[in-house]
Amino acid sequence: MTTILITGANRGLGLGMAKHAAARGYTVIGTARNPGSAEGLNAIASRVEKLDTSDHGSIDALAQTLGDIPIDILVNNAGIFPHECDDINDFDTEAFERVMRVNTLGPILTTRALMGNIARSVRKLNISITSNLGSITDAAKGEMGFVGYRASKAALNMANATIAHQLKDRGITSVVIHPGWVQTDMGGPQAPLMPDESTGSILDTIEKITAKDNGRFLDYKGDTLPW
Repeated sequence: MTTILITGANRGLGLGMAKHAAARGYTVIGTARNPGSAEGLNAIASRVEKLDTSDHGSIDALAQTLGDIPIDILVNNAGIFPHECDDINDFDTEAFERVMRVNTLGPILTTRALMGNIARSVRKLNISITSNLGSITDAAKGEMGFVGYRASKAALNMANATIAHQLKDRGITSVVIHPGWVQTDMGGPQAPLMPDESTGSILDTIEKITAKDNGRFLDYKGDTLPW
């Protein structure tokens, strides 16, 4: 049976992916900062673990708790979008440091902590949820601001492109996936994509990923995005 671990799975995209994975017969391990209050996740997951991806100690504690359990698919989903660092003219340094810590450093450290678990599995997939806002090609068009969030996702994309080569000898395939602009707390009510469509398509795409896709930047439908 395929085991998937999804960070930040108590709401939004994370919870949606967990629901789809459970419906497909996966063993679902979901993480949340407060597992006791994650009612929706507790109702569907095989186990719910405490994890704060901004806390190095919390990441290490999760790895200790999991021990040698094989993880077929790690989905680094936990993320934030603080708007206090959107504009260089009104820029909050602490908000920038926070978004980099959660959106970039968190997935790197979680992957490092759990890469042994991934390597023990059959699928050996390391997936990070990114954004097309992390595309430098798109940012060069000058259509939006979002300095902090864009920088955090661009850095995550670069980290994944590098990690993909560093872990391929262990048979691990690393891919970043853009979920689309989705109607979640982060995406807002004006987003054109419903959560169920996005998360179901993400799982469809993940199921098609092979070692040939190592290092790629995909959208939820499996299409390649520009760096």
